[in-house]
Amino acid sequence: MIILGIDPGFGITGFGVIDYTGNKFKVIDYGVVSTDKSELFSSRLKSIFDTLSFIIDKYHPECMAIEELFFNNNAKTAIMAAHGRGVAMLACTEKDIPIFEYTPLQVKQNVVGYGRADKRQVQEMVKMILNLKTIPRPDDAADALAIAICHAHSLLSAERV
Repeated sequence: MIILGIDPGFGITGFGVIDYTGNKFKVIDYGVVSTDKSELFSSRLKSIFDTLSFIIDKYHPECMAIEELFFNNNAKTAIMAAHGRGVAMLACTEKDIPIFEYTPLQVKQNVVGYGRADKRQVQEMVKMILNLKTIPRPDDAADALAIAICHAHSLLSAERV
């Protein structure tokens, strides 16, 4: 199964594409979609949409896993990230790709086994699970891969039930 993981954002949106077949992981691609602060708001949203649509067309994921947003303090940051998240969801919805949402706590629990794991622990587990030589960079790409792994583990758990 090809899974597209998304770490939503506005300035930077992380993506990770993995193949999960027979309880084995294979990294297909990962990276980030960056938008320029000098561009118009609508142009930045279109850039995220266009790039993710290209990735979807290139890799044909069977589903998308995306992180739910959680912000304590800055409402403006949350609203901006929510716009990027909505555009990512629209790109998949337009292609009839099912979307699965996970909280940061669920991602950490599924990837590390501990819901309060720190960022470094999650990154190290992503590296180990995907059999990579180094931690994926930038952090947003590693987070997107973690979200995809979380979904794969969730599928495995559902199959056992």
